[in-house]
Amino acid sequence: MLRNLLKLTFSAVVCLGALASSATLARAADAPKKRDIALDDLARLQRVSAPVISPDGQWVVYTVSQIDTKEDKSLSHLWMVKWDGSVRLQLTFGKEGAGTPKFSPDEKYISFLSSRPGPAKGNQLWVMDRRGGEAEQLTAITDKEIEGYSWSPDAKTLLLAMRPKLEPDVEEGKPPATPKPIVIDRYHFKQDVHGYIHDEDWVSLYLYDIATKKAEKLTTGKNVDEKHAEWSPDGKWIAFVSNQETDPDRSNNDDVFVVEAKAGSAVRKLTTWPGPDEGPLAWSPDSKAIAYAQGAKLELLEYSQARPAVVTLDGKISYPAAKLDRAAHAPVYAVDGKLSYLINDDRNQYPAEVELAGDGVRKELTQQGTVMAWDAAAGHTAVLFSDDSDPAEIYALEKGALRKLTTHNDALMAELNLVPTENVEFKSKDGTEVHGLLTKPADFKAGAPMPMILFIHGGPNGQDEHGFDFLRQWLATKGYAELNVNYRGSSGRGQDYSKAIAGDWGHDEVEDLLAGVDKAVALGVADSNRVCVTGWSYGGILTDYSVASTDRFKCGISGAGVAAPMSFYGTDQYVLQYDNELGPPWKNLPLYLKMSYPFLEVDKRIHTPMLFMGGSSDMNVPLLGGEQMYQALKSLGRPTELVVYPGQFHGFTKPSYIKDRYERWLAWWDKYLKPAAVAAPAETKK
Repeated sequence: MLRNLLKLTFSAVVCLGALASSATLARAADAPKKRDIALDDLARLQRVSAPVISPDGQWVVYTVSQIDTKEDKSLSHLWMVKWDGSVRLQLTFGKEGAGTPKFSPDEKYISFLSSRPGPAKGNQLWVMDRRGGEAEQLTAITDKEIEGYSWSPDAKTLLLAMRPKLEPDVEEGKPPATPKPIVIDRYHFKQDVHGYIHDEDWVSLYLYDIATKKAEKLTTGKNVDEKHAEWSPDGKWIAFVSNQETDPDRSNNDDVFVVEAKAGSAVRKLTTWPGPDEGPLAWSPDSKAIAYAQGAKLELLEYSQARPAVVTLDGKISYPAAKLDRAAHAPVYAVDGKLSYLINDDRNQYPAEVELAGDGVRKELTQQGTVMAWDAAAGHTAVLFSDDSDPAEIYALEKGALRKLTTHNDALMAELNLVPTENVEFKSKDGTEVHGLLTKPADFKAGAPMPMILFIHGGPNGQDEHGFDFLRQWLATKGYAELNVNYRGSSGRGQDYSKAIAGDWGHDEVEDLLAGVDKAVALGVADSNRVCVTGWSYGGILTDYSVASTDRFKCGISGAGVAAPMSFYGTDQYVLQYDNELGPPWKNLPLYLKMSYPFLEVDKRIHTPMLFMGGSSDMNVPLLGGEQMYQALKSLGRPTELVVYPGQFHGFTKPSYIKDRYERWLAWWDKYLKPAAVAAPAETKK
């Protein structure tokens, strides 16, 4: 046959080439056309969670969350993928979700937490036999809430982290009982989602014997939270993080403790740093040392850039990669004893091996993007990774490269026109170098500046990263550029950069943001006459500060913002920050007044049309801030609007409200940045 092929004449080859080209064109014509991302795609996106590798390294269990539009909620279910990617299975179904999956050490079971119907109500621990069969409810705890759990190495005992249940379960067929008054005698007495915190509201550790189904308290400690508990590989010890000061509410002095894995054991404190020694924790393979992250002292509570640290069972502390000036968290030991952390670094987050007895740091992934979570077992490493064009999926990390294990969003992404996000760097007013991200519409043409949204991240100790962002992609389809600025106070640029705004809100950050807008204008991307500023949480706070500092923005949207910090003292969850960063108002009134300039000088400073938003149940940044600013501008007769989302916390959970927020954002932006486009339908009707 080869000889026959070689006898083809030149004309025949040309003919075959033409036929092949025709076939290619036909396939291209038949291929589905790319489309713009739409709000309805929010319900199609599948949100993949952190991976957990089986002890033998052959499987990865994880959860996938997706919106149920009919029920107006998001549901999570368990999935499992084989390490070679050849098999992918959905493990749980139904109207009640499942989360926090783990493998039993003997690999016989997969466990998870769920509130599905069973012998006992509430969030209980369930197990399913890997050989098949229905999941069974393992725990039946009615007086406490299970916050977390882990298996003992011999698979005979569970370590449960539980807090007292505030209200008894409602009996079927009976109306709920009238809630009891909440009696409070704590310094820190409220927390978003959790609500008001009563005197006995602490998370404690319990040992749950699987054979007898009995739970016994691990330690003798009272009135302290016991968090991030981990068994030692040899099963003899349990390490955990706890603040055991006289009044733990008044400090951030978490320490690492160790206790024998027996009920009623006395704890032993391993660390002495007067700031936070943070979890999650990781035991060395030989059960002799514990890796953690050491944060900043109390006065830098909200600006901490934690560094790698290791403590041995006899209390000796060392600092791997001692000169590293980037936030590190989520330590993982490899089977050979090498130690790695996730490093938050200038618009990216990646795993890096830290030198145990030196300053060295070796990136384990150089690809631009964000590793959101990871796990390692049996010589394998799995990561949850996202970049600008790909929602988070699970990958195998092998020799510095990623191998994709899950493809939950591939089909959706294949339909969409997606745009890249570019790095942008510039100097602030005082010469400080500032970094950010810039996303342009697909139809952007040089010499034709676009309307732009300056969207400000919260925190402030966080950063805008290279990772899939629905808003960036959606805005691009609406003809908007989006600018994200990692202003001073953000993470990813070192401790000094993060702490630069401590005790002085609304100054350096605003200059950094305005310099970013100047850069986008200078690049020819942003139309200087069509820029709107928007943000949520500290981003909402900075939106208020920005419109009070300049009239250059055509509109602003402040979500969960604060324009008068003194009015939030005692009404939000940040009393520890107020007292230690700013001082209480009666001791430092001039500072509180200075930082309240958006509200106290609203008549002179703010002429920008403003939309305020918030959740009615938000205890993180209560709706009070938006209400105050709305009322002030409304009293002055200036264009403003307030949108309240009933029953929502700081982070919204109801999908219809999340979609509504996007729609209202766009309508406000269009109204002030594209007035002709908004007016067109009315003119057509006439």
